[in-house]
Amino acid sequence: MRLILLITFFCFQIGILNAETTDKKISDKDLLQLNKLKSEVNKNLTDNILPYWIKNMVDPVNGGFYGRIGFDEKKYPEEDKGGILNARILWTFSAAYRVTHDTSYLTVAKRAKDYILGHFVDQLYGGTYRSVNSKGVPSDLRKQTYSQSFFIYALSEYFRATKDQEALDAAKEIYNSLEKYVVDPKSDGYFEVFDRKWKRTNERLIGEKSLKDEKTMNTHLHLLEAYANLYRVWPEPKVGARLKNLILLFNDKIIDPQTFHLRVFLDDNWKSTSTINSYGHDIEASWLLVEAAQILGDQTLLKDCEKISLKIADAACEGLQLDGSLISEKDYLSGEVNNSRDWWPQAEAIVGLINAYELSGEEKYLTKAIKCWDFTNKYLVDHKDGEWFNAVSATRAISKGDKAGFWKCPYHNGRMCMEVIERVSMKEKANRPK
Repeated sequence: MRLILLITFFCFQIGILNAETTDKKISDKDLLQLNKLKSEVNKNLTDNILPYWIKNMVDPVNGGFYGRIGFDEKKYPEEDKGGILNARILWTFSAAYRVTHDTSYLTVAKRAKDYILGHFVDQLYGGTYRSVNSKGVPSDLRKQTYSQSFFIYALSEYFRATKDQEALDAAKEIYNSLEKYVVDPKSDGYFEVFDRKWKRTNERLIGEKSLKDEKTMNTHLHLLEAYANLYRVWPEPKVGARLKNLILLFNDKIIDPQTFHLRVFLDDNWKSTSTINSYGHDIEASWLLVEAAQILGDQTLLKDCEKISLKIADAACEGLQLDGSLISEKDYLSGEVNNSRDWWPQAEAIVGLINAYELSGEEKYLTKAIKCWDFTNKYLVDHKDGEWFNAVSATRAISKGDKAGFWKCPYHNGRMCMEVIERVSMKEKANRPK
């Protein structure tokens, strides 16, 4: 009974906090624009993104999903199956079932959940493998913190959608392994890579040449979203405390207090070791930070995060181009710019800018979000074969990057669509006559 009351209170609190940003009445003009955006991304989700994965990625021979599809739609049945890819498939189809109630998405989500529990979870030492081969045999036994976070995120979402206790139990086990082995006891935060038995290795696996003593913003960002989703469905005080700690690490260590860009790589004492501004990560963090604080339910911290969020969003807008797109990154020391328009920063920009619009009420953010979507829909969405292209250049040349693979997954673009659908639906409800 105590647990039921706790969960009921927790959900009530989250409803109040979400209502503060999504239940505000807006102008008819803005609602009209949002309704159009919602209609277009809903169609993209249900007619373009999700069908692509159902039609092309299911592996009928070896189970689970193929490891890769090239830019030319060529399937690679012998490719290793990445843990990040499989976790992101699970999250996407779990969320899609929760949002749309379409049972065909539940079928795919269950397939992903069963394959993950049967092939990726290390039953002996805990945590999950980084990849398995095409037959489902572990091929990369390393325990990468970044990868672990996505399994927590996905399994929590599956439980959220289905109340499947097996999935939640698996998420709890991975969380416990991270807290036991991965936390930096001296300087706080989380280390990057370990061997199968959780001995730390001299690797990073994200970004530039790896340095053992460095921490990454990216890993901490995805731990933030994972712990938030876990706490949403398992509101244990210990999880809440660790989630709050992650939020504070961002506010105090990872976000540059002068520029409000994220520090991409940091040393053992949280000093920046990189000169890169990653615009996609900036705008992604701007809304994930607010979501995490909402789920935590600490109103003082939430207000702080909302203020910081708008400053991060403004910093990220430095990467927005006149055509509405968001470029990849810039070295602020040398001035060198990566002008690639990768698929995922566009998706995160749309969510982050709408979040900024909700927080501020300023139409400029909504205008930028819609302009970014228009660019994305015109140049990155593959209207012929489905899904999104990996990237386009400054001249709109299509990248030869994978359509699906270790890093190319339905999570960023699928999540964007669902965030828009849910947020606009709340706006529609708020604008109805009382």
